[in-house]
Amino acid sequence: MDNKIKLSKEKRQDMIVAIKTYFLNEREEELGDLASSFLLDFITDKLAIEFYNQGVYDSYKFMNDKTEDLLDIIKY
Repeated sequence: MDNKIKLSKEKRQDMIVAIKTYFLNEREEELGDLASSFLLDFITDKLAIEFYNQGVYDSYKFMNDKTEDLLDIIKY
């Protein structure tokens, strides 16, 4: 199973622009496309899986809680 997060070419470019904009606005640093691309690769390769897994866990917990709510409509 491949754990790598896959991005479309357009989404990847949007994210690179967002990284460059962030660094310019928040840190007053100009990052080039290559540096921004490397940073995006680091985030997607090393960090994104944790956000993904948390989303899966949160979804599981939500659905499990809602399934338990079904028991409240049992008629006796």
